Amino acid sequence: MKEYQVQIKEILAMTVTVEAENAAQARDIVEKRYNDSDYILDADHFKGVTFTVTPPQKERGMER
Repeated sequence: MKEYQVQIKEILAMTVTVEAENAAQARDIVEKRYNDSDYILDADHFKGVTFTVTPPQKERGMER
């Protein structure tokens, strides 16, 4: 049997509306609020999942 590493990546998403002078300022406002825990993403914000398999590595010294 070989060992495989499988990455599980869950995607959570939330859209918020803010007033700002421009897109960069809007992003900064939302990022600060997110970092201040004003926005908490949980299972209700689940949008999907992906699975990525990493093939097993060949053992060194066994190659010819």
